[in-house]
Amino acid sequence: MENEQPETQNTEQNKSKPDRLLPASIVIASLVLGLTWIYSTGLKATVADKDKTPVEIADQHGGNTVAPSETIEIPVVWGDLGQKMAEAGVYDKDKLLALYASRGGLSSEDRKLVDGNGNGRIKITQSNAGLVLNLLWAFGLANKNEILEKGEMQNPQYGGAGKFASTGGWSLSKGSPMDHFSMHGFVKLTPEQQALVEKTSQGIYRPCCGNSTHFPDCNHGMAMLGLLQLLASQGATEEEMYQTALTMNTLWFPNEYGVIAQYLNSQGSSLSKTDPREILGAAYSSGSGIARIKALVPLATPKSQGGGGCGV
Repeated sequence: MENEQPETQNTEQNKSKPDRLLPASIVIASLVLGLTWIYSTGLKATVADKDKTPVEIADQHGGNTVAPSETIEIPVVWGDLGQKMAEAGVYDKDKLLALYASRGGLSSEDRKLVDGNGNGRIKITQSNAGLVLNLLWAFGLANKNEILEKGEMQNPQYGGAGKFASTGGWSLSKGSPMDHFSMHGFVKLTPEQQALVEKTSQGIYRPCCGNSTHFPDCNHGMAMLGLLQLLASQGATEEEMYQTALTMNTLWFPNEYGVIAQYLNSQGSSLSKTDPREILGAAYSSGSGIARIKALVPLATPKSQGGGGCGV
């Protein structure tokens, strides 16, 4: 994978109490320089790993990426969401295509994700994993949901929902990102589906900060919130939602989940055999959780920098 760090943004991270409901990164909109996307490189997956899941690769190598030539399919049908988001201005297609033109361009299949219709399940490869992250980020930001409207992001102590990395940092929209914040009914959830998203989002953390997906203050958190809404709307079970979330976190934070795999192996277990609910909880997947695990695996040295931050 490319170690690529595009335009950055000013962020402020809670360093003293990472598991409290404090923002992983608050951005001042006028200082935002661009889209946050951090990716990782130098990991060990090989052609021989092409039939393994990302979690199994992490177990084997203590680090993970999509193996060369491998396509990972997640149980989410993308359909015409790219087209709908482009038409609504959630992202300006010209801006997005210019961004990826500077990175070598998009394949015909990836262009279908951006502006096409009739897409089937989302397929992730080495080359498009960052695009999928950004599209899910855009969807999570824009799709109307009570978690955005009534959740932690609305706490007045933060000065408004527009000052987070996941909102002010989205630089590809037409107009202000907040013009699209929970404004579009792309996917409407039943009360039962919303309850499932509420439940799972509160139990899924990310290693870049101390917050659950219910507080999606960074790009990874907002992308995960979007993913959970899509999963629930398409009939996924709670177990499937957690398993898919673990797959995506393992792709987005390869070094961290490689360390978790090493720790579990030292305890006679493995990442692939442990309940995803446990791994995705604060004890393992929060910022303080991964710090605790790293302290227990002193020889676990990251192969590269990047991949797990909310900003640079």
